Amino acid sequence: MEEVLTVRRWRRYGADRLFVTHESGGRVGSVDLQSGEVVVDDPVLEAGLRRAAQEYLRADVPELVLPLPRVTGSLDALDEAGLDAWLGTDRPRDERGSPVGVRLDRLAEAGWQTVHDVPLGRQGTVVEHLLIGPGGIFTVSERRHPGSRVRVEARTMRVDERPVAYLRDARLEAARVQGLLQSAGCAGITVRAVLVVDGELECDPTSPPQDALVVARHEVPTVFRLMPERLDRVRVHAFAQMARRRTTWAR
Repeated sequence: MEEVLTVRRWRRYGADRLFVTHESGGRVGSVDLQSGEVVVDDPVLEAGLRRAAQEYLRADVPELVLPLPRVTGSLDALDEAGLDAWLGTDRPRDERGSPVGVRLDRLAEAGWQTVHDVPLGRQGTVVEHLLIGPGGIFTVSERRHPGSRVRVEARTMRVDERPVAYLRDARLEAARVQGLLQSAGCAGITVRAVLVVDGELECDPTSPPQDALVVARHEVPTVFRLMPERLDRVRVHAFAQMARRRTTWAR
């Protein structure tokens, strides 16, 4: 039996990614061509995702429709070497996405569901991770500044004393996701922004960030496990199903 996968390349705002979808319309995953990070939405099709990405890079076309035998193993040595040549040999192996994505996926056993690389509208905006679980609904994005001092106070964030707009952007992203989910029928929900910082994070205890949660990478996923329950299992499942529909975000 064959799987038919479609590979499309997305290049905007400095990003360069391959998105792979199934013939049913479901997302299989994506490959970041700059960092080499691989995000797998359907673990059963991980080998197919990697093979489809390799075939796309060989073909160098805007879109590739690829019939593949159902595969559960890994790429062969030749295909693996081809991806190494394109992405570099230091790309993540056997991980579902970025380090933060991997950590979020570990919450599945606690009743959480994660949707990676959520495309918002037609402007090229992509939400890194949408986390839905007992503690609520969160947009999760990572900002990497290893070795830098990251200070957060109320509505401001500074990296080595340089102001950045991360908090504002995260709040706007969460608000947009909330509006789209509500428009799709998810009534009575609140979506909160989470910024995961890779760096020397300092949060002013007397003036915590407003409308967003800022945490160090090592606090993920524990910070979510400790949250009080706000959503029951039925609502978590329903909201996650809605979040996985492409039509939810194409507005």
